Amino acid sequence: MLDKTPSATRRVPLVIATVAIGGLAGFAALYGLGLSRSPGGDPTCKPAVATAQKIAPLAHGELAALTMASAPLKLPDLAFEDADGKPKKLSDFRGKTLLVNLWATWCVPCRKEMPALDELQGKLSGPNFEVVAINIDTRDAEKPKNFLKEANLGRLSYFSDQKAKVFQDLKAIGRALGMPTSVLVDPQGCEIATIAGPAEWASEDALKLIRAATGKAAASL
Repeated sequence: MLDKTPSATRRVPLVIATVAIGGLAGFAALYGLGLSRSPGGDPTCKPAVATAQKIAPLAHGELAALTMASAPLKLPDLAFEDADGKPKKLSDFRGKTLLVNLWATWCVPCRKEMPALDELQGKLSGPNFEVVAINIDTRDAEKPKNFLKEANLGRLSYFSDQKAKVFQDLKAIGRALGMPTSVLVDPQGCEIATIAGPAEWASEDALKLIRAATGKAAASL
């Protein structure tokens, strides 16, 4: 018994350390800002980081709060519904640069931001760009639709997620801390930039940056 006790005593800290290390590894995998498990991130997202670096000097004025991607990050394939209740996914928009925006009628800054998003959609939407504004009201499904109608915001397509899972999915990778949240996404579904809070998306600063991100205008760097 005397010989076994020290050995058993030594094993206890070892087991605890192993569990602790395993727990930290799991935590890092879940909350590591969405980076893939490989040290370099998702290789398909390296062009998005290059785009972020290219347009970074344009993130000033009305877009000064925009945070550029510094490591390759592919967003989760967010699932939501269109105006007819049909399922949609972020991957349905592959090939386009997207401004993914999460909003709700109970969010005052969101409501104030919507006209600018609607104007941005009207000015730049097309084969290369689209605003994907996803409503996350969880109670009255008609309230957000009525808000858009009453505010005469008809250029935005209506998308919704009444379970607000899209917010949780972005929160899990550190890209949604509050409302509104917007993520600029490249044609492969990779993060270019993120902003927490509202922005003047119809401003000249925003238009210039979005055009540069889509490659439709040369950035004056």
